[in-house]
Amino acid sequence: MATLLVQNIHTLATLDRDRREIRHGALFIRDNVIEQVGPTAELPTTADEVLDLGDRHVVLPGLVNTHHHFYQVLTRVLPAAQDGTLFHWLRTLYPIWAKLTPEAIYVSAQMAAAELLLSGCTTSSDHLYIFPNGCAIDDEVQALHDLGMRFHPCRGSMSVGQSLGGLPPDAVVEDETAILKDSQRLIEQYHDPARYSMLRLTLAPCSPFSVSRELMRESAALARAYEGVRLHTHLAENQSDVDFSLQQFGQTPGDYAESVGWLGPDVWHAHCVMLDEETIQKFGQTGTGVSHCPGSNTRLASGIAPIRQMLAAGVPVSLGVDGSSSNDGGNLLQEARMAFLLARVREQQAQAMTAREILEVATLGGAKVLGRDDIGALAPGMAADFIAINLDRPQFAGALHDPIAAVIFCQANAVDYSFINGNKVVDQGRLVPVDLPRLIEKTNAIAAQLVA
Repeated sequence: MATLLVQNIHTLATLDRDRREIRHGALFIRDNVIEQVGPTAELPTTADEVLDLGDRHVVLPGLVNTHHHFYQVLTRVLPAAQDGTLFHWLRTLYPIWAKLTPEAIYVSAQMAAAELLLSGCTTSSDHLYIFPNGCAIDDEVQALHDLGMRFHPCRGSMSVGQSLGGLPPDAVVEDETAILKDSQRLIEQYHDPARYSMLRLTLAPCSPFSVSRELMRESAALARAYEGVRLHTHLAENQSDVDFSLQQFGQTPGDYAESVGWLGPDVWHAHCVMLDEETIQKFGQTGTGVSHCPGSNTRLASGIAPIRQMLAAGVPVSLGVDGSSSNDGGNLLQEARMAFLLARVREQQAQAMTAREILEVATLGGAKVLGRDDIGALAPGMAADFIAINLDRPQFAGALHDPIAAVIFCQANAVDYSFINGNKVVDQGRLVPVDLPRLIEKTNAIAAQLVA
C-alpha cells in the first residue's frame, strides 16, 4: 500500500468535527484514505512520496460542485444569448445543442472538469439532459474517468416539448419509457454506493417545464429502488419559473415538488432563488438539499437565493457553478466568493455570511447534498481529496493573519496542488492527466463547428 506525507503546511483547515485549523500542519495518507492529521512535528517523517510545502501553502478539503451542465462549455458568450433571461436564453440555445455529438460531450466534459480541477473542485456532479445524435451519459462518464475526478453524473431528461406546452422544441425531447429504461441501465452499469466510490448515479428530469408529473414520480420510484441513487432537478429558478408552475400546475414550485415526491434527504434542487418561506421550512424538515448557483443566477438576472434563511432552517446548502453558458465560467473558488458576497448584499448585513461558513457550504455542504460522509473534511478515515494554495501571491500579501479567510476574501482563483482519491491531479498549478493546450484547441474547434 502506497503512502503519502504532506508536511510543513502553513495552515491546514481540516473542517473536521472540531473545525481544527492547524499551523505547521501535515497529512499522512495510505492509498486513498487519510490516516493521520496533525502538526508536522507529530506525524511520520517518511513515506513513499513526500510533498513538503515549505510553510507557504494553505490546505483545504477539496471543493464539491453540485450543479453543472458540462456540454455548455461549447456555447459560452454567444451574442444572441448574452442578454436574455432564463426562458429566452434556453430557447436561443436549444437548436444549437440539438447538434451535439458524442465527441462534443466527451471533450466538453473534460474541458469543464479541467476548469473545475484547477479551481479546487475534487468532486463534481453534472446534469446532462439532452441526447441528440447518439449522445449518452456514457460519454462523460468516460471523460471524467480519464481525468480521475470523483463524479456524480445526473441522467437528465426532457419529455414534454412545445407541442405539449413545454419549453424545449419537440426535436430534443425523449420518450418517457426510453428515459426510464436508459436510467435503469446506467444505474446497473455504473452506480457504486460503496465508501470512497468514484462514481454514483443520480436521476434528474430536467425541470417542471420540460417533463411530466408521471416522469417525476416514476424517476423517484426508480431511484429509490437502488441504494444511494439520488434525485436532482431545477426548481424555482426565477419568477417566470414560478409563473409557469402556477399556470400549468396550479401550484408553487415547492408544492409541485412535494406533490410528486421530490422532498427528502435523497433529493437536491438547483437554484431555488424564488422559494417561499413555507417551502424553505419543509426543505429543512425533510433534509431536501439546494445547490446555490450565484454566478448563473446573477448572469441571467434571476435573483439571489435566500441561503441565509435556508441555512437557518436546516436546509442542506451546497454550491454549483452551473453553466458554463449561463455562468460563462466554471471556477468554484470564484463561485464561493460570489456566494459569500451576495449573501451579505441580500441581507444587507455583513454578518450574514462569514468566509468559514461559505467554505463549509462549498465542502461539507456539497458532501451532504450528494449523500457522502467520506469527503468534505480532512480527518482520519476520510477520502484523500484535498487542495493546496500557495500564499506567496499578490492577492494574499498582508493577509496572512487569517489565511483561511483570505482564500475567500482575497479572490483566490486557482490551486497549486490537488489530490483526488490519493492521486495528484494538479501539480504546481499544472493539470496532470491531460494536455490542457490540446484540450482547449479541441474544445474551440468543436464549439466553432457547433455554432457555424
